[in-house]
Amino acid sequence: MIDDGVEDLFGGFWPFILRFSMIFLPLWVYLLMWAANMPMIVSTVLAGSSVGLVVLFERVKLRQTMDTNPIEDNVIK
Repeated sequence: MIDDGVEDLFGGFWPFILRFSMIFLPLWVYLLMWAANMPMIVSTVLAGSSVGLVVLFERVKLRQTMDTNPIEDNVIK
């Protein structure tokens, strides 16, 4: 099994944060835009693109984690 290190982000809480943010972040963005009286199409596009920010954040944090912990140190001895 390949371990990509996602489970180690934020002390193991990242899978729960990811699921929570994938569900509620687009809803929050949509409601914020709706409350600001933005057009419906702009609200939905911005809400949909907010999911991409979660994935981008995950990749950046993984790169930072991999840079600080080289793969040679992850060997079972």
